[in-house]
Amino acid sequence: MAGESTEDRTARGLFARVYDWSLRWSRHRHAPRYLFAVSFTESSFFPVPPDVMLLPMALARPERAWWYALLTTVASVLGGMFGYLIGYFAFDLIEPWLAQSRYWEPYLTGRQWFEEWGVWAVLLAGFSPIPYKVFTLTAGVMQMAFPAFVLASLVGRGSRFFLLAALVRVGGERMDRFLRRYIDWVGWTVVALVGAWYLIDSYF
Repeated sequence: MAGESTEDRTARGLFARVYDWSLRWSRHRHAPRYLFAVSFTESSFFPVPPDVMLLPMALARPERAWWYALLTTVASVLGGMFGYLIGYFAFDLIEPWLAQSRYWEPYLTGRQWFEEWGVWAVLLAGFSPIPYKVFTLTAGVMQMAFPAFVLASLVGRGSRFFLLAALVRVGGERMDRFLRRYIDWVGWTVVALVGAWYLIDSYF
């Protein structure tokens, strides 16, 4: 950060420095293009959710938070349509890879959700821990009605991203202060939880 000494920067934790870097990077003139690309690809194959770009970009420029949420939603739904087409026309080609990947169990769960709830599964996908790409692929495999899939994706993904934008607009400065104060605690807690989940999943 501007005005910080080398000693101050060294004293700041890893996640705090990453957070500051993210805010600086989010002001880059091409950041919206990168946000669009990440949002599109995450809906079909890319592993990183767009929230990790949307949040710092909205915090850096809160007056554009709604625009960033709209951009993320549109790109995510377009990517979801691509994932749907992969599931509809090319599932036989990717099934062997999918069966060996960590997405196989989420895929089976996604199928179960579709069988039980139909189109509502896509709405739930917006807030589910299961990657959205799993639902787009499964919707294509199960030949869900395409217009219903698109509409449900718009509502589900839009609700998630506009909620994040609303949180930034309402509590932008307070959220920024909270993250600066506790980001390292939050970051290392998440790392510990992910590590614990991996160990439990591996041995049990």
